[in-house]
Amino acid sequence: MKRDRLAQLRSFWSEFRQVRFGMVGVALLVVFLALVIFERPLLTYRDVNSRWRDMMYWTDSPRYALPVWVNWFTSKDYATSAVIQAQNVQEAEGVRRTTMEFPYEFKAGRPPSDVLLQLALTGQVSLTLDIVRPDGRSVTYQKNTSSSGSQVLRISVDQNLRERVFQMVASAEDPAVAASRNPKQINSVGVLFGKAQPGVFSDPQVLDGTYVLKLDVTLVGATAKLDSAKVIVAGGVSGILGTDAQKRDLWSGLVAGTKWALIIGLLTSIISVVVGVIYGVASGYFGGWIDSLMNRIYEVFVSIPLLPILIVLSAVFKPSIWIMITMMCIFFWVGPVKTVRSIALQLKENAYIEAAQGLGASHRRILFKHMIPQLVPYAFASMALAVPGAITYEASISLIGLGDATVVTWGQILFDAYSSGAVLQGIWWWIVPPGLAIALMGMTFAFIGFAMDTILNPKLRTR
Repeated sequence: MKRDRLAQLRSFWSEFRQVRFGMVGVALLVVFLALVIFERPLLTYRDVNSRWRDMMYWTDSPRYALPVWVNWFTSKDYATSAVIQAQNVQEAEGVRRTTMEFPYEFKAGRPPSDVLLQLALTGQVSLTLDIVRPDGRSVTYQKNTSSSGSQVLRISVDQNLRERVFQMVASAEDPAVAASRNPKQINSVGVLFGKAQPGVFSDPQVLDGTYVLKLDVTLVGATAKLDSAKVIVAGGVSGILGTDAQKRDLWSGLVAGTKWALIIGLLTSIISVVVGVIYGVASGYFGGWIDSLMNRIYEVFVSIPLLPILIVLSAVFKPSIWIMITMMCIFFWVGPVKTVRSIALQLKENAYIEAAQGLGASHRRILFKHMIPQLVPYAFASMALAVPGAITYEASISLIGLGDATVVTWGQILFDAYSSGAVLQGIWWWIVPPGLAIALMGMTFAFIGFAMDTILNPKLRTR
């Protein structure tokens, strides 16, 4: 028996390989499965599943950063996001004082969006930060801080050093222009990385070279300590797919959403097709008033529009991905019923079914032993074709803001893009990848389903 099944599988696979679009679907499915299996090492941010909507988790990332590969197609490269560790760390003898440097080699056509110094401190601390440019000009920032426990201190060029950056290059600008400018309204990062020449405030020209951030930390008291220090460069490009308005890494979101697309599509299609096949076979087998009653029930369910039901339920109750899958299963089962019923009407006229009935076989045995196994190939094809619909429904519900916000799905990413005006602002890297992923996932199972239909349905072979 097992050898016969293996032979059938080999025969089916041999025929399947002859259908080119079916093999394309298999190749795409392998890619999606690989993204799920190797999700952990592929994620740029490992905690994306639990902290996707935790804005503090993404604080140090750049906002609206383009994908890194955009630099391959631009004449002026964007600065790349980077984390710089301390070098030349020195501790003074007899005094609780530490000095360190953070060199940043800047070679790009556009300045970063921000430069941040991040410190993990405890107790009373006094610090001085000097940013020395390649041309020798420097900016100095001093701060005293005190806390009873540990704290994370962030010093941002964009937020904390605007006036100091203005004063550094004001002498190079035309006096009348410098007097008319408001220091709080300048692009401080662009000016910091710009040449000290007239026009630096309105149209700064980038100054390449090595920028050195020098940090001098004095610990006051026995309990004060410096746990860690690093410099974060928030560049104009970041990661494989860039970042969104909340500074979230879109590549991590896309990878994390792959498993939910497969769960939604496969779980919904498997449950609904299994129920639909059993229902359709039972309806065709029993016939008479049972068939009429089951047909009336089928007509009721098939006439109810699913999307409005999902919208109402999501608006009334707390949106949940599992409730959404359950509701889709409740309505998707009607898909294969009519076709299965017509096949069952033909199968029950076969001699082996009549022989089983004559030998006293139970209805359950006839249904599950003799009839349903004949419909397994059709069931697999139906499952594959039902997956794109389930994924699209979830994306539609999420796109109007009624999806489950506790999980990362491609529909949720599109909703965030829509609500933040990504289309109007031209932030294509926030819209195209999740939309393309939904389309590719749908094509994957559509190709596989149509290929299976071509092989298993004799009529399609002659078309």
